[in-house]
Amino acid sequence: MSSIQKKTDVILIGAGVMSATLGSLLKELAPEWEIKVFEKLDSAGEESSNEWNNAGTGHAALCELNYTSEKPDGSIDISKAVKINEQFQISRQFWSYLVNRNLIRNPQDFIMPIPHMSFVQGERNVSFLRKRFEALSKNPLFHGMEFSDDPAKLKEWIPLIMEGRTSNEPIAATKIDSGTDVNFGALTRMLFEHLQNHNVEVNYRHSVEDIKRTSDGLWKVKVYNINNGNIEYHTAKFVFIGGGGGSLPLLQKTGIPESKRIGGFPVSGLFMVCKNQDVIEQHHAKVYGKAKVGAPPMSVPHLDTRYIDNKKSLLFGPFAGFSPKFLKTGSNFDLIGSVKPNNVLTMLAAGVKEMALTKYLVQQVLLSNEKRMEELREFIPNAKSEDWDIVVAGQRVQVIKDTETGGRGTLQFGTEVVSASDGSIAALLGASPGASTAVHVMLEVLQKCFPQHMQKWEPKIKEMIPSYGVSLLENTRLLEEVHTSTAQTLGLSEKEPVLR
Repeated sequence: MSSIQKKTDVILIGAGVMSATLGSLLKELAPEWEIKVFEKLDSAGEESSNEWNNAGTGHAALCELNYTSEKPDGSIDISKAVKINEQFQISRQFWSYLVNRNLIRNPQDFIMPIPHMSFVQGERNVSFLRKRFEALSKNPLFHGMEFSDDPAKLKEWIPLIMEGRTSNEPIAATKIDSGTDVNFGALTRMLFEHLQNHNVEVNYRHSVEDIKRTSDGLWKVKVYNINNGNIEYHTAKFVFIGGGGGSLPLLQKTGIPESKRIGGFPVSGLFMVCKNQDVIEQHHAKVYGKAKVGAPPMSVPHLDTRYIDNKKSLLFGPFAGFSPKFLKTGSNFDLIGSVKPNNVLTMLAAGVKEMALTKYLVQQVLLSNEKRMEELREFIPNAKSEDWDIVVAGQRVQVIKDTETGGRGTLQFGTEVVSASDGSIAALLGASPGASTAVHVMLEVLQKCFPQHMQKWEPKIKEMIPSYGVSLLENTRLLEEVHTSTAQTLGLSEKEPVLR
């Protein structure tokens, strides 16, 4: 077993959408830097970024009800939805830049126009949706949103969902035509192909085993080459850990103070995929419902039209579940192995606090196929069991940490960057909205880790992302410009509403 030592500028761990995005940004900003990527699987985008590991994607907060909460006074807080929408606009601009430069081609292979809808049942939920619509439709980012509680109108919008509906319960939906379906697996593969064409060394079947600081301030990464059994050591000035659920154990190995008192709670999932083409053709939208009382935000039921391998498909889910693995290809000892002396109290506190969530996840695991069909029939009353298959989704690891507001052991729903104080190493933890906001999140990594370069890089960043550093909400003319130009470049124009 030979050991090889090599030096480089940047090491990216994990060949998912986050590493692909950071690598693509750095290639434009510092083309002379040497970048190496290590991925333990056979190809790019095989874990959380993979199209079959996500039930619904294209999060722009147009239809996800958990991003707009009702305040005690009954008003709707839209701040989180606005933030996520602005972040998605940043992704659209960067992808458009890459397409315009011919760095990636055929955008229809990863992004398609599709209406985004919210659908609710029951008087209280209808009233919530109406208030949400009133709050959002005044906002330029959500321009073009429509609301209806008229069954005849809803039958036009969502015939499959309305067909065979017998209940007299009030129902309502909102619809916005400027939504998209994004295939992040396809995008990740395209970005890695682009990086390999531009001298980035991508090493598949290479598993990172350890990360240690050297006496001269570099990071030494121990890599196991699965192909030949060799151990390699690579040093770099900057390391990014973008290994999805596998990021937390690697972050803990760095020993940086910022890695202490952080834990991870793995959530697995299933979704249903329709295999009857006639049923698939009757639906054309992403339709999100409301999470059941006591259910976690990541279990909001949704019925999604998706384009996978340029073929229209229909997915419903997710059904949450529990597995101790941190990755779909991970080990049953991942959760236990992540408990360290510095985070054991944080983890125990979370365990006590989240008993209801644990109980919910266990119940979800035990759901029979017929029970899952009952949940699907709340969306598609005429759904037949023989038309649907079960697919195991990717693993998500929710961050657990001590916070001022939540106290010790608070479960975080979202995406978080943890970086060393000197910016020499950063890790991405967490889950949704994740991939949809990847460009914004990676710009945050650049700001935290390369503050000394930001002034020099800013003109180039603005060329790639015209709205960089500007609030689109406060600059509606720029919003209109980027919305129109990105729609044109990405082939979304036909379905885009005309912005006022």
